[in-house]
Amino acid sequence: MRNEQQVEEQNFVEEVGIVLEQTGLPRMAGRVLGRLLISNPPHQSTDELTEALMTSKGSISTATRDLIQIGLVERINLPGVRHGYFSIQADAWKHMIRRSIVGEIEMVRQLAERGLKLMENKSPRTPKWLAEMLAVYTFLEWEVQALLERWEQETKKGKSSAIHQAIRNNGED
Repeated sequence: MRNEQQVEEQNFVEEVGIVLEQTGLPRMAGRVLGRLLISNPPHQSTDELTEALMTSKGSISTATRDLIQIGLVERINLPGVRHGYFSIQADAWKHMIRRSIVGEIEMVRQLAERGLKLMENKSPRTPKWLAEMLAVYTFLEWEVQALLERWEQETKKGKSSAIHQAIRNNGED
């Protein structure tokens, strides 16, 4: 039974690595994040991650540095322990959304603005497509920001919201 659980955990870790790789992160960063998502205790040392992921300390160091820089993971120190540990950062998913979705939307909106500026004196057909691109991405930028603000309001509501009830039902601490 334990071996089956370990295989399932390894599969999950690999799947997180692949998914995050598709968002532009190195696969090893995704694997480290995947391991931290399911590890018990929720903080892991470099040695523990190295062993669990069967990789080098250098790979773990690079991956954790990447994850810290984008706000998904934090380094923590425990009293009386000389080495540091890594754990999922508070608000990690909000950081992830801001980094990926918000950043990409903003980038495309800025491209549309530059394209429209370049096309100011051209035929009306081309700027129509750029204007549409600008409108869509400006709208998305506003709406994603509004969603993040609503999320913050929901988290402040706490106990009574349907979202938090669902989280509690799935084993949140």
